[in-house]
Amino acid sequence: MFKKCLEELFLSVGEDPKREGLVHTPKRVKALWADLVAGYKQDPKEILSAALCAPSSGLVVLQNIEFYSVCEHHLLPFFGRVSVGYLPNVKIVGLGAIVRLVECFSRRLQIQERLSTQIATSLQECLEPRGVGVFCVARHLCVAMQGVQKQESVLKTSCRLGAFEDPAIYQEFLQSLNAPV
Repeated sequence: MFKKCLEELFLSVGEDPKREGLVHTPKRVKALWADLVAGYKQDPKEILSAALCAPSSGLVVLQNIEFYSVCEHHLLPFFGRVSVGYLPNVKIVGLGAIVRLVECFSRRLQIQERLSTQIATSLQECLEPRGVGVFCVARHLCVAMQGVQKQESVLKTSCRLGAFEDPAIYQEFLQSLNAPV
């Protein structure tokens, strides 16, 4: 099916699907798409299942997690960085689990607004922290390559749950993103 769809696409734009440079393209594109949407095969609860009981009162922030995703509207990539913060209650999770959670949701057909919300909601449900904040900044090739064609535009989204709905706590989270390393 995949091969047939791509061959039809090639023909519709005036290309020969049997041309040397295109003969193996359907196979390569199929493998690429399996990777781009691999997040559907991952369970966020399983990713966060190794949470440890380690009470902590301070803000935990992991920032600038790179991600790549595919816009569900145009099937073009969008990419950027996600920063995640939470105020632990009883459970904490390894930093690698947070990175894998971002990968789980970004490797799906996606919109950035939902990506931010899914990350925050999963952390809230699995860790039961006092609050979660997610801040996401990304460039969208659907904006850069077609329609308005604005290459420098950046979309910023956030999700605030629990204690992060308090402006003072959310502000502390945002300020921590600008703190020197």
